[in-house]
Amino acid sequence: MSNTDDRETGRRTLIVIGLVLATALALGFVYATRRVLVWAVVAAFFAIALKPLVDRLQRRLVRRRALATLLVFLAAFVLLTLLAALILVPLFGELGRFADRAPELLREARAGQGPVGQALERTGARRYVSEHSEQLRDLGGRLRQPAVGVLRGVVESVAGLVTVIVLAYLMVLEAPRITRGLLAAGGDGQGERLRRVGREVSRTVTGYLTGNLLISVICGALTYLVLTLTGVPFAAVIALLVAVADLIPLVGATLGAVIAAGAGFLHSPTAGVVVLVFFVVYQQLENHLLQPLILSRAVRLNPLTVLISVLLAAELAGLLGALLAIPAAGIIQTLLREYGPRRLRPAPPAGPAARSARPAGPTD
Repeated sequence: MSNTDDRETGRRTLIVIGLVLATALALGFVYATRRVLVWAVVAAFFAIALKPLVDRLQRRLVRRRALATLLVFLAAFVLLTLLAALILVPLFGELGRFADRAPELLREARAGQGPVGQALERTGARRYVSEHSEQLRDLGGRLRQPAVGVLRGVVESVAGLVTVIVLAYLMVLEAPRITRGLLAAGGDGQGERLRRVGREVSRTVTGYLTGNLLISVICGALTYLVLTLTGVPFAAVIALLVAVADLIPLVGATLGAVIAAGAGFLHSPTAGVVVLVFFVVYQQLENHLLQPLILSRAVRLNPLTVLISVLLAAELAGLLGALLAIPAAGIIQTLLREYGPRRLRPAPPAGPAARSARPAGPTD
């Protein structure tokens, strides 16, 4: 009896040790491949969003899946290119004009003249620069040293972007085959449930993208109105930059505020203060009213769930977590309704159709 108990205890100990080792190896694998896993998650996000467009195009115009996928991705690429051109072309033009005026501005700043020189005089920065010129020169030399690291980061970002695009393209292209494989693995009893889960997941991601774009359009339009009323030049370009930055949940409006307020203060202190006050008020409205209400309707989540999901994900995973928090919460809600405890699933409809579909009991 004692030998039997010892063998059982040893077997359980080995099982526990094996589970601990397997968990440690799995966590180590996830940590070692975290960059690739992040790329795959982002690619899956965009693939789910673009798949309905590809399916619709394949049903109505193009029969070949590969051609329909290529056309949708080309259209998305052209749209993003046009958006980038609308932002970058005027921005580069302004940078060119600034570069032409840079020597004159530098002479005025050294002499304490012009808007830059007067600002340096008022803040005491001109005297500080003249007293600490050697330290500033050394600092500039040290700042040039990590240029190789910056270049490497740019190359890695471009490689990541290309990888995400290729992965998303292949996911959309192979989506019917993947779906058939999952349905075959699930069997006849799970086929309809898996289809329903897939539809809900696709609707959640598409709804999130639509709602987020709507919020960004509202932010850009209001920013353009405020900048126009305060007389800030290039209001359309700045508003477009703010709208793009506002696609980032929670912190997007802050990034846009830095851009717009900086342009406002360069125009005049009054315009800068007005723009800054506008963004302080707007960010509170967006974070606590617009974002929960619009995204909760688009993703069908409770506004409180939307806000808590974004806050928690931003704390755990930073910017990427904030971007994917709301669709991830919607997907988790869908999975809980389908596969979780029965009390978490939606109640059946209580209309006449539901009563007529109920099987007749002894009292009917």
